[in-house]
Amino acid sequence: MSSTDIVPVAERIRTALRVVIDPELGYNIVDLGLIYDIAVDVAGAARVLMTTTTRGCPATSYLQEGARHSATQVAGVTSVEVVMTHEPPWSPQNMSSAAKQHFGIPEEGAA
Repeated sequence: MSSTDIVPVAERIRTALRVVIDPELGYNIVDLGLIYDIAVDVAGAARVLMTTTTRGCPATSYLQEGARHSATQVAGVTSVEVVMTHEPPWSPQNMSSAAKQHFGIPEEGAA
């Protein structure tokens, strides 16, 4: 894989992760803001840094495995490591505008 493919692969992973739905909220993990970072090295090894909406979330393993499986399906990816973190803690403000609108959460600074 050339170095010019790294960013597009990360973006393709982000797109693939949209099929992973949080079972409690019924919305995809990307728009919920659960994906903090996606890194891909020149060999195609991907590292997905993600969180859950709460510590001790009962869906943690489900979300982690869903993310791993979805990322593995992306062309150019040779391996996937999914790392869970709670730093910084998740906040509804992490959500995309579409997710905020879906859940009725006002944008920051909106009157």
